[in-house]
Amino acid sequence: MQSTEVESGALMPISDEEFSLLRNLIHQRFGINLSDQKKSLLVGRLQKLLRHSGHATFKDYYEALLNDQSEQKLGQLVDRISTNHTYFNREKAHFDFFAQSVLPEVANRLRRAGDMDLRIWCAGCSTGEEAYMLLMLMHEYFGQEYQRWNCGILATDISSRVLGLAEQGVYPEDKIAMLPETLKKKYLQPVGGGQYAFQERLRKEATFRRFNLMNERFPFRKPFHIIFCRNVMIYFDAPTRWALINRFHQVMQPGGYLFIGHSETLGRQQNLFKYVMPAVYQKELG
Repeated sequence: MQSTEVESGALMPISDEEFSLLRNLIHQRFGINLSDQKKSLLVGRLQKLLRHSGHATFKDYYEALLNDQSEQKLGQLVDRISTNHTYFNREKAHFDFFAQSVLPEVANRLRRAGDMDLRIWCAGCSTGEEAYMLLMLMHEYFGQEYQRWNCGILATDISSRVLGLAEQGVYPEDKIAMLPETLKKKYLQPVGGGQYAFQERLRKEATFRRFNLMNERFPFRKPFHIIFCRNVMIYFDAPTRWALINRFHQVMQPGGYLFIGHSETLGRQQNLFKYVMPAVYQKELG
């Protein structure tokens, strides 16, 4: 998730009560856990928003968040406090393992069952780099057979702003620097100004939707074979992480794979997923 710099100049005053109210709301709605040390960072990222929207105090702003039926203000809030830093081929070992082991294994399992419906979810997709990376690898693996499959990617995020950028599928040269040249030439085209756009045939395979991982129920009709949720749970406390892991388990096919960030772990106490490699876990086949 793109960080917003702390605004220059003096910080707006915030009381302990105001910080507590906002911190609890952020934790409840987004799962993000802010420590006491994050108070000045929160003020720095929000004060310009408050001034532009005419709120004299953080208490006024908090009340406006509670009364906003459209949740537009909540969307602006999460855009300000979340960090959308990502790039193509980030944590490359995951994509190598996906292409060389996980995708062939899952696809062969489905072929044997006569099932050509492959379901993959990028949860916390940010500006779309991960989703497009997986789509390219899927096209490379399936080749002409891709058309026979009902696949593609579901990519979700809490931020409407980053989803809008993801849907455009246009990226600056520095974001695609880690991509192999073969993939750049095959799936991207220059559009001027140092920008590159994904071809429409790839963009139409990604479904970008706003979704809050804090929802108590995940309303998916069919379970997923592969879920990527990387560098999202680093913002959560232990109870929030455990609740999310349980929900992932509930919406995953037996034998399905869960990819998390390399700085994250499911912990040794959990018994829902078996460890496969660093930051990769599998639900038991049963």
